[in-house]
Amino acid sequence: MAQATPNHTQTVSGWAARDSSGKITPFNFKRRENGENDVTIEILYCGMCHTDIHHVKDDWGITKYPVVPGHEITGIITKVGSNVSKFKMGDRVGVGCLAATCLKCEYCKGSQENYCDQVEFTYNGIFWDGSITYGGYSKMLVADHRYVVRIPDNMAMDRAAPLLCAGITVFTPLKDNNLVDTKGKKIGIIGLGGLGHVAVKFGKAFGHHVTVISTSPIKEQEAKDNLGADDFIISTNPKQMLEKKRTLDFILDTVSAKHSLGSYLELLKVNGTLVIVGAPDKPIDLPAFPMIFGKRTVKGSMIGSIEETQEMMDLCGKHNILSDIEIITTDQINEGLERLAKNDVKYRFVIDIAGPSSHL
Repeated sequence: MAQATPNHTQTVSGWAARDSSGKITPFNFKRRENGENDVTIEILYCGMCHTDIHHVKDDWGITKYPVVPGHEITGIITKVGSNVSKFKMGDRVGVGCLAATCLKCEYCKGSQENYCDQVEFTYNGIFWDGSITYGGYSKMLVADHRYVVRIPDNMAMDRAAPLLCAGITVFTPLKDNNLVDTKGKKIGIIGLGGLGHVAVKFGKAFGHHVTVISTSPIKEQEAKDNLGADDFIISTNPKQMLEKKRTLDFILDTVSAKHSLGSYLELLKVNGTLVIVGAPDKPIDLPAFPMIFGKRTVKGSMIGSIEETQEMMDLCGKHNILSDIEIITTDQINEGLERLAKNDVKYRFVIDIAGPSSHL
């Protein structure tokens, strides 16, 4: 683990995994003093993402222990650096996945800094000063203001938190495929979890016909009655899949388990596009014929830039779009991670960081 630099003098209470067992325990650590480009944030809420599970268990072999997870952070600014003009004390803000980038490459200069070769993340990354980044499972965060977004006043801070990762992950491909400002398209959402349910809300708010594609028949009523989906396809039902062949302009694939894209591609019209935002840990199957005979495109997408994240937040404020969540306390973090691994949540766990003090 990198040594903290001399200005890391603020002791912070948080919750960390110490080894690949993934068990979270209380952890006191040091954060840097608020620099001239920084804001200090009192963390109120932090969403729980599948990425947190992979990191605490070192599933990807890149974890730097102890690891403090959390990149769906909302809170209140308590200190502002001398170079910061767009934020002030008391502002409601959010921090997502990004902690630092090079600020000089074509991607950073083109407001696509999430694709910078030197991108470092909110936790388990290496900040500019050489220190390990610690995430939102903690009471306080110091963040460079260039990676912070404003939360509209009409949005609940707890339900806004998952938008910093799940929300922007599904918003960006919609924007990239001209589905934010263009109405009337037929779009499909594969999977109705933490990402999928927000994607349905975006699709309806932006004026599209939304079809949920799922392996779970029991989710149909929820998709239609509570989330406003127009149609529902059971992907394991060959008759339904055949009936809906060549009916969709666009599909967003949010599934994080290994699966084949072949049958889903057949749902697309000629020239249709499927975008992958789920991250299966094993290669997915991509048959050639559905692409060749339908002139279809398969793309990938990851989160979004800070500019895009702010645009998304503002649109969420305008359309009253919020994540559906289950609040947990800090002494329920391990239980939450276990349930999340089993997809036993509707639809996102959010930790009440500033709530009554509790112990693991």
